[in-house]
Amino acid sequence: MFQHRSGRLAALATTTLALAAGATTTAFATSNHQTEPEAKPTVVLVHGAWADSSSWSGVVKRLQADGYPVTAPATPLRGLASDASYLADYLKTVKGPIVLVGHSYGGAVITNSATGNPHVKALVYVAAFAPDKGESTADLLAKYPGTHLGADPDAPLPRALNPVPYTQADGSTGTDLYIKADKFRDVFLSNRVNTAKAAELAATQRPIAVQAVGEPSGTPAWKTIPSWYLVAHDDHTIPAAAERAMAARAHAHTVEVDGPHAVAVTHPHAVTRLVEQAATAR
Repeated sequence: MFQHRSGRLAALATTTLALAAGATTTAFATSNHQTEPEAKPTVVLVHGAWADSSSWSGVVKRLQADGYPVTAPATPLRGLASDASYLADYLKTVKGPIVLVGHSYGGAVITNSATGNPHVKALVYVAAFAPDKGESTADLLAKYPGTHLGADPDAPLPRALNPVPYTQADGSTGTDLYIKADKFRDVFLSNRVNTAKAAELAATQRPIAVQAVGEPSGTPAWKTIPSWYLVAHDDHTIPAAAERAMAARAHAHTVEVDGPHAVAVTHPHAVTRLVEQAATAR
């Protein structure tokens, strides 16, 4: 009788241990499933004219600290179609979802390069051009008065710009446009940084070719990809009225910041916050 009871107890113990082990395995698997973090999208930052990738430095540091993979490729600034094609090819090398961010002329570049790319989940415009099909950045500047570039319909170039000729690959002569050193602090920075910092940024500015400014845009990606827009309402390069109009047309989630055109330099925290809103949106 004792042996019979011992056998039943042993069988019961074995069954209990098996059930407990199964429950533990299930709980462990469930716990793993619940706590596994979702991969964050790669943020691709695209600079525009009269800046370079280092203009994103404050934003890059903050995004990286928050765990985002970030890259800031150089923009050739030679022509809208060729610049967009260059970026589109670059985006093909990025794995997983992408949040594409453009500043200034870089906004026109992302507008064209993201079209048809299923991995781009959001567009973020930072004091940037968001042209419609057939529009150029020059068209948009002429449409909304207020730029400190000194745009004059009767003048060949805005007064704040310095033309520099260069030889193109086919042997013809092209023209690069720089902001004049004594105008840079006002036009690009709205006098929001000290003169030494402004002089440094003026010295390291990347010029843009004339043909890039006048080249019409193609089919805009903002018609099919959700967009976010940061309006810099003390912008002396692109008038804030133009930025608001482009943001409204794109049905963008819009914020306004009391900053200059180079708002990523002066307000990197605000730019980072908007990028992360786009990155986490459903």
